[in-house]
Amino acid sequence: MNGNLQSPDPFVSTNSRPSTGAGWFGLAGLFLIGTVVDALCRYHPADLPYVMPWEFSWPVFVATFVTLGWLGRGLRRLPADQRLSWWRIASFVIGVAADYAVMQTHVDYLAQHMFFIHRAAHFVLLYPAPMLIALSASGNVVRAGMPDFLKPLIEAHVVRRGFDFMQRPVIAPLLFVGLIYLWLIPQIHTRAMLDSNFHDAMDWSIAIGAIVFWSLMLDRRPRPPASISFQARLAVILLVLLPQVALGAILLWSAADVYPIYAICGRIFAMTALDDQHYGGLIIALPSTVMCIVAMCVVLTARRRSRMPDVVRRNSA
Repeated sequence: MNGNLQSPDPFVSTNSRPSTGAGWFGLAGLFLIGTVVDALCRYHPADLPYVMPWEFSWPVFVATFVTLGWLGRGLRRLPADQRLSWWRIASFVIGVAADYAVMQTHVDYLAQHMFFIHRAAHFVLLYPAPMLIALSASGNVVRAGMPDFLKPLIEAHVVRRGFDFMQRPVIAPLLFVGLIYLWLIPQIHTRAMLDSNFHDAMDWSIAIGAIVFWSLMLDRRPRPPASISFQARLAVILLVLLPQVALGAILLWSAADVYPIYAICGRIFAMTALDDQHYGGLIIALPSTVMCIVAMCVVLTARRRSRMPDVVRRNSA
């Protein structure tokens, strides 16, 4: 199959050469860098630039740079006709970098003190970052770069069943919208702002749920082999947008401070609680609408391309 038409399924098997020890040296270097950054964040957080973490997270750091390393390793391992085009590589790298920027720079600190910044950060986790990752369709390449001993783990029956369940056409949109609503329940949101474990669970669940959803929606293949038709994807994207617009409107027009936790944490900008909340409601409703329209255009383009002859489709990729 042509490299530009690969499935975004990260569990599809690919052939690769045996692993070398270079990966372990890279992992050791990554651990050393992480240790230094962790120490800086622990002892000199106020002296670090905004691009550095406020609270260092080993899981985010390792997941980000190991995944990018696997991408580079996979590109070297695969034959030329199975490698990603330059724009798909850029799409994946920018998407992963956007997730990292939200969770591991001072944006995370600002989001703990301003509701509208928090919603802007989650907008990135929900839309631009996962959409770019999904459009890259890079699962085969990342898997090719993984160490051989990890591949049987992701191919395990229970892992495949779990991934297939999350990517069902009914489950994926329910997770996408349900997680947005869940973490904005005032009591749960307050707990997430005060408990670092809850906070991490919130960010990880939002990011993973969005990647699963957009990988399903932006799959460029028709049904079959895709599990949902292009027409159904358009309907699903519209259906997940409506409750977000409704939620944004509720927060925009609310006359009560729904999230007093930000007053407790201390707002860093001179802004009233209601203004902060109203701007957050706007961010939930308006940018989401724009990105859903963009997604619909991508789906329509994929449907048009799927009807082209194979030769024309390959030449236009």
